[in-house]
Amino acid sequence: MQRNRKGKKRTVKFVKNQEIRIIGGQWKRTKLAVANQLGLRPTPDRVRETLFNWLGQDLTGKRCMDVFAGTGVLGFEAASRSAQTVLLVEKNAVLTYLLKQLKDNLKASAIDVVQSDGIAALRRCLPRSLDLIFLDPPFDSNLLETALPVAACAMAMNGSIYLESSQRWSDDRLAPMGLQLHRYLQAGAVHAHLLIRQTS
Repeated sequence: MQRNRKGKKRTVKFVKNQEIRIIGGQWKRTKLAVANQLGLRPTPDRVRETLFNWLGQDLTGKRCMDVFAGTGVLGFEAASRSAQTVLLVEKNAVLTYLLKQLKDNLKASAIDVVQSDGIAALRRCLPRSLDLIFLDPPFDSNLLETALPVAACAMAMNGSIYLESSQRWSDDRLAPMGLQLHRYLQAGAVHAHLLIRQTS
């Protein structure tokens, strides 16, 4: 249940027979329900497993931000692996409510949840202040074109950006932002990229 502005309860609807699980760290196997919200498409288990193999299973000391949090699974995976701070940003009020509820249930002290436009939240970050940035906007949106250069500014010198999209991003597109492709995976329609700063 969620209370609206008038204090009345309203039911949050979930996708029938669909749950996702945190796959590693202290909250391994914790289930997350998937709300029935337009454009919500959680990162598949296989992709998340590969991503955190790329990143390493211990994220101690990492400052992270999930810019388009949705279910929050990427941010909770990071916090489950001991990230120092994880900011979950979500524009949708229902999803924000669910993220706060999950944070409280898990007593996830490293996580903060804010209801905000993700790109605006990125712009408020200090330059080079984030070690790991998750960019997984609604599929087939054009938000990455705007979000990626802002994320590049906020990313620490030795930081990483996880980019998930419906198409592969080439180094030619990334180079003007000072970024390069470090790891890449295609799983069905999902193109998963791990980006770092250019090294040459």
